[in-house]
Amino acid sequence: MKSVLSYFGVLYILFFSLDIQAQTFTIKGNVSDRESNQPMEFANIALLTVGDSSLVTGGMSDLDGTFSFDTEQTGDFLLRVGFIGYDNYFRKITLGDKAVLNVGNLRIMPDATNLEEVVVEGVTSMFESDIDKRRYNIENSILAQGASASELLATLPSIQMDDEGELTMRGSGDILIYINGRPSNISGDGIEAVLSQFPANSIESVELITNPSARYDATGSGGIINIILKKDEKIGFNGQSQVSVGTRDKYNFNVNLNYGKDKVNYFASYNYQNRRLFRESEGNRVSTIPGISPELDQDSYGENINISHLIRAGLDYNISQNGTLGWYIQGNIRERTGDSLLNQRFLNNQQQLDSLFIRENEESNSSYNIETGVTYGLNLDTLGQRIFTSLSYSRDSRDELDFYYQSFFNNLMMENPENFLQQDLLRAQTSNLLVFQFDYIKPFASGGTFEAGLKGTFSEWDRRQNFLQSDASNNFIPTENDTISNTFNFREDVYAAYLNYSNAWGKLSYQAGLRAEYTETNSLTGNTNSTFVNNYFNLFPSIYGVYNLGKDQDLILNYSRRISRPRLWGLTPFYRVNDPLNLQIGNPTLQPEFTDSFEAGYQKGWANYLLSATVYQRFSTNVQSRITELFDNNVSITTRENAARRNNTGFEIINQIQLASWWDATLSGNFFYSEIIADNLERPFINSNFSWTLNLLTNLAIPNVVNFQMQANYRGPIVIPQGEIEPMYSISAGLKRNVFNNKGTFSINVSDIFNTQIFRIKTSDERFEQSRLWNRETRIGTIAFTYRFGGFKEKNGKERSREDMESDMDF
Repeated sequence: MKSVLSYFGVLYILFFSLDIQAQTFTIKGNVSDRESNQPMEFANIALLTVGDSSLVTGGMSDLDGTFSFDTEQTGDFLLRVGFIGYDNYFRKITLGDKAVLNVGNLRIMPDATNLEEVVVEGVTSMFESDIDKRRYNIENSILAQGASASELLATLPSIQMDDEGELTMRGSGDILIYINGRPSNISGDGIEAVLSQFPANSIESVELITNPSARYDATGSGGIINIILKKDEKIGFNGQSQVSVGTRDKYNFNVNLNYGKDKVNYFASYNYQNRRLFRESEGNRVSTIPGISPELDQDSYGENINISHLIRAGLDYNISQNGTLGWYIQGNIRERTGDSLLNQRFLNNQQQLDSLFIRENEESNSSYNIETGVTYGLNLDTLGQRIFTSLSYSRDSRDELDFYYQSFFNNLMMENPENFLQQDLLRAQTSNLLVFQFDYIKPFASGGTFEAGLKGTFSEWDRRQNFLQSDASNNFIPTENDTISNTFNFREDVYAAYLNYSNAWGKLSYQAGLRAEYTETNSLTGNTNSTFVNNYFNLFPSIYGVYNLGKDQDLILNYSRRISRPRLWGLTPFYRVNDPLNLQIGNPTLQPEFTDSFEAGYQKGWANYLLSATVYQRFSTNVQSRITELFDNNVSITTRENAARRNNTGFEIINQIQLASWWDATLSGNFFYSEIIADNLERPFINSNFSWTLNLLTNLAIPNVVNFQMQANYRGPIVIPQGEIEPMYSISAGLKRNVFNNKGTFSINVSDIFNTQIFRIKTSDERFEQSRLWNRETRIGTIAFTYRFGGFKEKNGKERSREDMESDMDF
């Protein structure tokens, strides 16, 4: 680590010693109100790069609306004019032909959503598309009210969720989840457990990054989902609160507060969830094992109650004109209780009952997570040279207790008390996560931009499982089972560094990057006292190119290499015993998966239509795959193995249409071919199929009456080594209406209206054929009320001082 920091110190001195002399160019003009033609004082003018809209420099208009500022960069840029209560104004400009560029009179329009006298309502699209990402503005979503973050993500285009709560994007798994740009350490065996603790109405937007560049973590072969939580930055005291009630006992309450004054902006939020959810499943397995009943038929039903408290607070402090210090703290407390009933029938060849097990389960779960962090950003010059550093730490703790009571009935449905058993399962987990990051950006007068950074991610998990069984063999005295009881410690440290360079050559904008990551892992399994060490070093290149074919028309090409590190639940060698005939266990020797991802895209915008089309190819090796094996005692065990390779080839198209000023629609489709080859395993598998996903999202605004939103999803079959996941679809809809001079909003929605979002999977090999389905409660009706208070929406800004306005600037 010391050698890494020493090397970084050399780079730091080198970067800051660069001093390029170049010609200075001046941008000047004036800003006025489009309706009244009055000059706009203290308007914020920013010069942005075309590729990623990052800030280059900027200025502020004077009392007469005029502005002037200098830059040393040349090329194509976006000029953005912003003012509170007005729509942002954008203009594309070119610098380099002359020393002074006069852009003339820039007339900006009042924001109709912020002015009480405006009576015509319009729709606000949820979807935005950039070169390297797609953004969904959740705060504009009617369907998000009352849902959890996991339920929300499952409705987004290109996203699917499986029976274990894991997400896939464009048919590929291993999605990296960020919360506000940082990895999360909230407890849970999978992504769904993490996301269910965040109410959807605490989220401002969701970013989908399908092919990340070298500046992002290399993990997550399927891409990155960045969840951005709400945090306001308005002058004065303001905020909003919301309460919602859903069918079958679902209650949410949240409040977001903000206070901005002078150089400091304070924010705080509290979110409460109390949700009762049911889950049910069915399964049928026909086997060819001699000496046992050939068919297993089972069904289950269970309910759980989840209560969580999410508290978040922090501040942003402008300690100087160019430097901003940020701090935040976040705490999450969760309690879950539940019960379930599992029936397992053994049938003969005539479909007659041989025997029956009835298994009851009572569970309780408590967990907490606390996270805190600091950030510091410093602008080093007007050219855009800046540094950014952050340090965060989180600790998580979880305790879970399960009691199982199992009764046995013969073919005459008579109970045999001698076969009764009770099982007690106690599980505990603690984890710590420390993340340090340093980023440096250096724009050059020639138009290029150099980026570099270091990152360290240090994590450790301790897990414990104690399993006791009471049956006739031990006189119904609880006795610990040393095979199922176990401990597991896993440590993973990742040291990373990256370099990026971007520039433009004529109509071609390009970016090339290289990321290096060294990973150290160490795991210790308690009941076998076995240690597994797996250290590896990898390089991850990325190349992006955007060629401008004309006005609002681009051709996009990119390549990146990614890694999928095994997740904790896939490594932990603990048996999951909730279903004793269908066990699951992790594999601590699981190896990372590597993916080479290629994309070629075309994007064109018209006045009322945006088309984005992408062809992609993903080639993966060491594919982490779910493998099921049936043993002679009629017990199946599912674990994870590294299959040799997988190919995903697909075509994704997104159509965003503004049908009228009050109606928009986004129709997206993903069509792909998947092939998985596991010829390296003891029992080889090869499987392939063609599949597709379709998503329609439409918004309608009936002026002065109501806003309507509807979403329809369809996901085709997905190939797995031993079978496929069957198709699934759903339709959701909602209404909202603003009241109290737009300070309040009533909304109502119903998710999965026809209750069709049911997960079905078929698997088979030479010994069995099995079909299973899981139905989580997805058809939920919700009524919500939101109230907004405070805020600053003076139309012309005359009540504000210049010092107040400077705190709104982005630079």
